[in-house]
Amino acid sequence: MATTSASCEITTSRNGKTLVLAGDWTSTSLNEEALQLFSKLTAIAGELHLDVSSLGRLDTAGAYAILRALRNNAIPPGLSDRKDIARLFSLVAPAIGAPNVQSRPTRHLLYLLDRFGRAVVALAHEAWSIADFVGHLLFAIGRTIGSPHRLRTISLASIMDSAGVHALPIVMVMNFFVGAVVALIGTSLLTSLGVAIFTVQLVGVGVLREFGIIITAVILAGRSTSSFAAQIGSMKMTQEIDAMQVMGVDQFDALVVPRVLGLLWMMPLLTVAGMLAGIAGGMMVSWASLGIGPVFFLERLHETVAVEHFWVGMVKAPVLALLIATAGCRHGLAVGGDVESLGARVTMSVVQAIFMIILFDAIFAILFMELNL
Repeated sequence: MATTSASCEITTSRNGKTLVLAGDWTSTSLNEEALQLFSKLTAIAGELHLDVSSLGRLDTAGAYAILRALRNNAIPPGLSDRKDIARLFSLVAPAIGAPNVQSRPTRHLLYLLDRFGRAVVALAHEAWSIADFVGHLLFAIGRTIGSPHRLRTISLASIMDSAGVHALPIVMVMNFFVGAVVALIGTSLLTSLGVAIFTVQLVGVGVLREFGIIITAVILAGRSTSSFAAQIGSMKMTQEIDAMQVMGVDQFDALVVPRVLGLLWMMPLLTVAGMLAGIAGGMMVSWASLGIGPVFFLERLHETVAVEHFWVGMVKAPVLALLIATAGCRHGLAVGGDVESLGARVTMSVVQAIFMIILFDAIFAILFMELNL
């Protein structure tokens, strides 16, 4: 069927002005004349008659153009003889009358209170969600300890390999450079004070007590937390988790517990490797800048740095591992059915994991200070 271009004409008679529509008013046939209909009718006030006897095909694009041009005029009742056009006009009419969304003033007091109230409610909801997830997780871990056959050893070994063994190179490299930077700063500062030898203590205490565990935890937060959230979230999007529940497989036993236990067991090993790499980095810088050989460096480290600093750092490892794994699994299970939700949850999991790492490290620092450790 051939398509004719849309056309319009305004005629004047004893009954008033009439808008005569002809041709096809569709998205493919609208021309410049039809699109300028609104400007033609702007100067016409009052009721306008409409002649659709010559109107061909009409779709929502054409109906929108016509109604938009007629919105300043009374829509005439002369469309009842064309039921198809009347139905299409009634379908498109709400879009014409929809109010424009106006952004609320950002400095308005009520707007600020509204934002603050919503943030408080969201924070309370997030706290409740965390508590609910942790409760389910503790119950699942207790159930696994009581019945070890529930533990999926293949999934556990896979998580330990991907989240632990594969993360070892980046953990050691990053800690090596952090230890080197600490030693470089100590060398520059302490040499000016005439006590450059204390660079060994600075590297030992800093790496063993703080940097070894913190750098390792932050790397795992960016690597494992995002991986856990993306893996579980993609399964949630494709309804694999729903299928597992239909088959009677508990989602915590299959997805959460192996990841939590795998990271819980690998975190101390990665922390020790990170500490060794950090000390090696500090030793290399001390050797290059101060002439302190590796043997003297290790002897000085053994004599001046107490073993308590090592255990202070190691005590944090299981707690931070639990926080990292929990954040990734919880946000993965909270993913909705779209990609936007997946991206938002992956980002939130990493940000929340890093925030909790810094927060709990500060709590541990205050606790150890009170215990004189």
